[in-house]
Amino acid sequence: MSSTAPARLQNLWDDAKAAGMSEPERLVYRSNILGSDKRVTNYGGGNTSSKIFQKDPLSGQDVEVLWVKGSGGDSASIKLDGFATLYMDKLRALKGLYRGLAHEDEMVGYLPHATFNLNPRAASIDTPLHAYVPHAFVDHMHPDAIIAIAASKDSKALTEEIFGSEIGWLPWKRPGFELGLWLEKFCLDNPAAKGVILESHGLFTWGDTPRECYEQTIDTINKAIAWFEGKTAGKAAFGGQVVAPLPADERRAVAARLMPKIRGLISNEFKMLGHFDDSAAVLEFVGSRDLRPLAALGTSCPDHFLRTKIRPLVIEFDPAKPDIDAVVAGLEQATADYRADYAAYYNRSKHPDSPAIRDANAVVYLMPGVGMFTFAKDKATARISGEFYVNAINVMRGSSAVSTYHGLPEQEAFDIEYWLLEEAKLSRMPKPKSLAGHIALVTGGAGGIGKATAVRLLREGACVVLADIDEAALASANEELGKAFGKDVVRPVNLNVTSEAAVISGFAETAVEFGGIDILVSNAGLASSAPIEETTLELWNKNMDILSTGYFLVSREAFRMFRAQKIGGNVVFVASKNGLAASPNAAAYCTAKAAEIHLARCLALEGAAEQIRVNVVNPDAVLRGSKIWAGEWLEQRASTYKTDKEGLEEMYRQRSMLKLSVFPEDIAEAIYFFASDMSAKSTGNIINVDAGNAQSFTR
Repeated sequence: MSSTAPARLQNLWDDAKAAGMSEPERLVYRSNILGSDKRVTNYGGGNTSSKIFQKDPLSGQDVEVLWVKGSGGDSASIKLDGFATLYMDKLRALKGLYRGLAHEDEMVGYLPHATFNLNPRAASIDTPLHAYVPHAFVDHMHPDAIIAIAASKDSKALTEEIFGSEIGWLPWKRPGFELGLWLEKFCLDNPAAKGVILESHGLFTWGDTPRECYEQTIDTINKAIAWFEGKTAGKAAFGGQVVAPLPADERRAVAARLMPKIRGLISNEFKMLGHFDDSAAVLEFVGSRDLRPLAALGTSCPDHFLRTKIRPLVIEFDPAKPDIDAVVAGLEQATADYRADYAAYYNRSKHPDSPAIRDANAVVYLMPGVGMFTFAKDKATARISGEFYVNAINVMRGSSAVSTYHGLPEQEAFDIEYWLLEEAKLSRMPKPKSLAGHIALVTGGAGGIGKATAVRLLREGACVVLADIDEAALASANEELGKAFGKDVVRPVNLNVTSEAAVISGFAETAVEFGGIDILVSNAGLASSAPIEETTLELWNKNMDILSTGYFLVSREAFRMFRAQKIGGNVVFVASKNGLAASPNAAAYCTAKAAEIHLARCLALEGAAEQIRVNVVNPDAVLRGSKIWAGEWLEQRASTYKTDKEGLEEMYRQRSMLKLSVFPEDIAEAIYFFASDMSAKSTGNIINVDAGNAQSFTR
């Protein structure tokens, strides 16, 4: 359905791969290849099942076991432990306990009693849908092309036109036990059918072998894609383009300006993280004639709706007259109006036992000529929410081209969003980490202290931008941390802190990638050593440029973004013991570090009224992993203290009061303290991490 995607789904089934697998392993394989294409189903969407005969650990007899994707799993990445396993005889016995629609939710409580082999994976609400289909292998997917049919006003007639009697149709019904019984009855009444389309929901297909089931799914989707191609050839999507997109660099510039402002306006309860999408499908939709009426209808498929909320917020903007200041000025009212509209929707639709209203802010923001912003509590969810809305765009493109698109009825949408079972699921979510929702930029991020700091912040749930001038080290650090913590939460930016343009650009990239900034760790540095008469002007200026001017430039840009967001901020300078205690043959370095410390004090005064805290960590003698010791500085300091390279670390250890070495991780711990709420009432302060040095005691 997407104008940018290949026309047909590929058949990825490989008999050679599948032949040596067990039946559960073939279920994993089938799920993974289905989930590998977002046109089949999006992240976490849909589910698959197999009914497999296995030996009962209690009786030793072969029994029929339903393997079905567990609650919260993702088809593309699911493994064996992602599937719930249940006795089929016990699932069939549940029919005798069903008391009708009014008692639908109580049936979920019975599912654990049907667990096979003590499997801890929780069964999902879709379990009865798979259990009662009288076929061994079942796929339930949410393909764009099928939902475009399911979300059309005359979806039943379209299903018959495209598929005849091969694929049936059922009216909208919220997933659960009743829908499982509907599916069973359909299959018994239509034994030749190979699948069924669920109105406003998705597709069920089945087969007698895993391959037959998989290929039926792919063939059904491809048939729908081909039908749509024939019907929509030559037609302008969404009523045609009325707003041309801005050039790519201008779109990103607008995003960099708006995303921190939006983030600040919607982060009153918890800090939000953003994602920007200006793909072809998004630009086609936001620039179309029918953008506003279609956006107002909301999404149809329950999976789409749960990720994207009742409807998006459209930011009014004319790229032909690009007044960004006016857009920024209007955002506060636009977001307030959305919250009021959402509260009215809640009050119209709530039941006596409904959970309390949740965050009333929009998830999806659409801007003509620019693209789409999505915001959520974590970066992955913000990205995935955007992916789901792209699926919704593809659905609306198809439905509105061949029929009339209609979203989920408001009451049905509310009943899913505020489903007590969904509320229970949310209540089981783990407690957020201490820096969840926070965005940090670490200069010198590819070096020893910088990378250790990034690791510490990532461990606490922050998103981190690694900023460094060393491209090779930056690429390596980004790859390493991306593998360890996930690619969603780490970004690299090549940044020379002495270049005003580079610093401005680096912060703009941070805003586009994550939505803004909460923590600046100013750590980029160098070290030099020379007697004063041998200190060249070039060496003096280099120290000042990096350690003084560089800290000023990144701090200024951070303050600008903090003030745009209006949700506070946190700056941590990595200075040095030498900023407090003079050292021989290092006048340029010591003076620049002293300037850093005083700059931090000035900024602490300026930022306090807006909850912007500025603090300093002073390391000393961090040899291991620190790039400043890789060059002449090591030899120079060894010469100053009349020792060799190998003896320098021991000399520093013995010089300290505690007789301990200082490592990058020790500095990172102090930085985390200042970056977190553990130091919420501290600003303008200094922590020395030097194993004890009386000369650098603050006075």
